[in-house]
Amino acid sequence: MSTLTLAVWKFASCDGCQLTLLDCEDELLTLADAVHISHFLEMSSAVETGPYDLSLVEGSITTAADVERIHMIRDNSRYLVTIGACATSGGIQALRNFADISEFMSVVYASPEYIDTLATSTPIAAHVPVDFELRGCPIDRRQLLEVISSYLVGRKPNIPDTSVCAECKRRGLTCVMVADGTPCLGPVTHSGCGALCPAHSRGCYGCFGPSSDPNLTAMSGWLRTCGMTDEGIERVFSTFNVASPEFDGIRRDGQ
Repeated sequence: MSTLTLAVWKFASCDGCQLTLLDCEDELLTLADAVHISHFLEMSSAVETGPYDLSLVEGSITTAADVERIHMIRDNSRYLVTIGACATSGGIQALRNFADISEFMSVVYASPEYIDTLATSTPIAAHVPVDFELRGCPIDRRQLLEVISSYLVGRKPNIPDTSVCAECKRRGLTCVMVADGTPCLGPVTHSGCGALCPAHSRGCYGCFGPSSDPNLTAMSGWLRTCGMTDEGIERVFSTFNVASPEFDGIRRDGQ
């Protein structure tokens, strides 16, 4: 097996998805002979120039300098995988897309005239071709290891394209929305967390973003049945994946 050169990059984000890679610990030791980490500033200041076999990119594009840098990374990467809600949908910082960025800066910064930023927060795929998107806020460590392992042996990542409801069924959990009337976004949210919140009798918050072909009209009706107002429905979709086209639509229109 040949050695894979790996680079990890950060844009606008909280670093949580990079920490997920560091949290792999024992698994990283297992991969040490097969993966050569060439660029990972969260782990080491030692940097090697590209090209790289696999680049993992965390964070969203929020400045003009970000736009230039992501094109440089794409040009130097054989495969580019985006990790986390910021990189795949713009993250919670994409709330700026629906408001006045100048007003935000005037409230947050004492001297906003020194701030050089774009008016939007956009996913990596809006700027360069992406080979695979790994969802989640943060990502799941088991899925991350599957992605790295798959590129190591030259195959497509085997990440199930199902909803959180499928994970609830596999764990034998009682549906919190049907049984208890608890608002839950599981039916329209991509799987990956292992149904973490429903396992603790809480509704899904949509951390892994929209599932494939989500029925948001039906979802909106169920949320109202559980007692949510239109304002509440807008707020529940205005979190980690607010700028994803599916969640943005129901957030604005209520459907």
